[in-house]
Amino acid sequence: MTYQETYSHSLNNPQDFWAQAAQDIDWYQPWEQVLDDSNAPFYKWFSGAKLNTCYNALDRHINNGLANQTALIYDSPVGSVKKKFTFRQLRDEVALLAGVLRDMGVNKGDRVVIYMPMIPETTMAMLACARIGAIHSVVFGGFAADQLADRINDAQPKVILSASCGIEVNKLIDYKSLLDSAIEQAHYKPEHCLIFQRPQMPVSMIDGRDIDWQQACSQSHAVDCVPVAATDPLYILYTSGTTGNPKGVVRDNGGHAVAMLWSMRNVYNLKAGDVFWAASDVGWVVGHSYIVYAPLLNATTTVLYEGKPVGTPDPGAFWRVIEEHKVTVLFTAPTAFRAIKKEDPKGEYLKNYTLKHFRTLFLAGERCDPDTLHWAEDLLHVPVIDHWWQTETSWAIVANCLGIEALPIKAGSPTKSVPGYDVQVLNDQGEQVAKGSIGNIVIKLPMPPGCLMTLWNNDQGFVDAYMSRYSGYYLTGDAGYADEDDYLWIMSRIDDVINVAGHRLSTGAFEEVLASHPDVAECAVIGVADKLKGEVPLGLVVLKSGVTQANDTIIQELIQLVREKIGPVAAFKQAMIIERLPKTRSGKILRATMRCIADNTAYKIPATIDDPAILDEIKTALKVLGYGLNRNS
Repeated sequence: MTYQETYSHSLNNPQDFWAQAAQDIDWYQPWEQVLDDSNAPFYKWFSGAKLNTCYNALDRHINNGLANQTALIYDSPVGSVKKKFTFRQLRDEVALLAGVLRDMGVNKGDRVVIYMPMIPETTMAMLACARIGAIHSVVFGGFAADQLADRINDAQPKVILSASCGIEVNKLIDYKSLLDSAIEQAHYKPEHCLIFQRPQMPVSMIDGRDIDWQQACSQSHAVDCVPVAATDPLYILYTSGTTGNPKGVVRDNGGHAVAMLWSMRNVYNLKAGDVFWAASDVGWVVGHSYIVYAPLLNATTTVLYEGKPVGTPDPGAFWRVIEEHKVTVLFTAPTAFRAIKKEDPKGEYLKNYTLKHFRTLFLAGERCDPDTLHWAEDLLHVPVIDHWWQTETSWAIVANCLGIEALPIKAGSPTKSVPGYDVQVLNDQGEQVAKGSIGNIVIKLPMPPGCLMTLWNNDQGFVDAYMSRYSGYYLTGDAGYADEDDYLWIMSRIDDVINVAGHRLSTGAFEEVLASHPDVAECAVIGVADKLKGEVPLGLVVLKSGVTQANDTIIQELIQLVREKIGPVAAFKQAMIIERLPKTRSGKILRATMRCIADNTAYKIPATIDDPAILDEIKTALKVLGYGLNRNS
């Protein structure tokens, strides 16, 4: 079937479409309803069915003759270790860990917080919870103690799984001290903590509460998979975006498994035995979906990488991993490629490697500007596919579905709506906007399997945050437009649309122009308050390594570029060169925080920020242009 035939089928007969997709999952009990819409907007997929996600990710492949195929490759340049696990080896480790959890009193429906670094045991922890029907909540390793405490209070875990430390390039992060502090601050106390001792930093244990991971597993007994309802929660993943209090996104078991497996085959065009590398962290949704669950459900080998795109040890780090492990498809953030481009703009490090097995690069997490996409295409000589999705959905909303039909690439657009998603662009009054006009991007309900069911213990918050703005639609929070070919262009967050004298302009459009300058490595544009025009754009630019041209000259060239490409209406008259941009640990640029700094309004330092010290650098830089700060963290 063509893309259009597949897409039309998914919207015209979603129950038949997803029932067919669900045939690829092993069920203990079939569903009574494919879609239960009796309590909208709390839709349920595959009601009445029973399955086990861990069984589908591990045990069934062993039963189907793939016991000795590599399931997981662990590559840690910061820890100087590499390991491979077959499906049988990974299943056996998971079954033993599940036995430890059972011995600690964890049962179906109990919550387990996982606060760990990028090591194989983190993957095992997630799968062990799924094996016994416990609900895991992975908190990004190294999160501040108060943020971890908030998540402990909300999830109320029976136990917490953690490790002695994380490794950040050349420094150790003392997870155990952060964990101890978080539990001390939390009003809810877990019964036990299971601690994996890393050789780089062994830690002392608290008697009666802490249990040694390695010792417990050595004394454990394997346990089998527990059937759970398709509508039972698999995990809680807290997201706060870049500001605000965390929201616990709830993912189900059945719809999630169906969507993950379908996406591997139809979006990424991967089969059993291929090697897939999502260069993310298990603490983020990409790690949940595409380091752990989707590849293993598809019997695809997954790579777990504990390192960076640059600095571990150099800008050739990604090429080394792709060559060494015969990676077929890489999925990473545009930020990673901008970092490589900044340090190695001519791609000299790639000359040391042969990527003969590599066939596709997928990008997501931040909008991929055309310059970065073309740079990657010219360097790698493979298709570079931008696609767009969110923590809330767990998989792609808009993508070039290579497993169905490869559509022409338009640089700057993630292509078309993925089957199952009815994506529309509305104005503030809820009316569809004309082709090419920017508006609020929404998804008509019901959304396909795999998307969030609700927020943990907060049904009203779920409705308020996502469903209340437009009746019958999920509000994505992003702004953009559809062109005449129905390609979607995701330009910015709704809050990042700049209103310049009544003209709605997206930050993405500005950034696309700035990124096209040959000396620019990465950039961000924010709207700052202006008494005359309401808002005006301000560009913040990071240059590539080795640039010799004067900063003032580059700034004037950037202003002229915007005038030529967008026009005088943009009122783009200010840009500044900075050393680095403030980002979350997953690579998202903190535009809203920088806007608050520039406008002298209060803001909360996001829990997900990579390095809070960057904000002080931004403060100092903005003061040069006369912008202030009223910090409230």
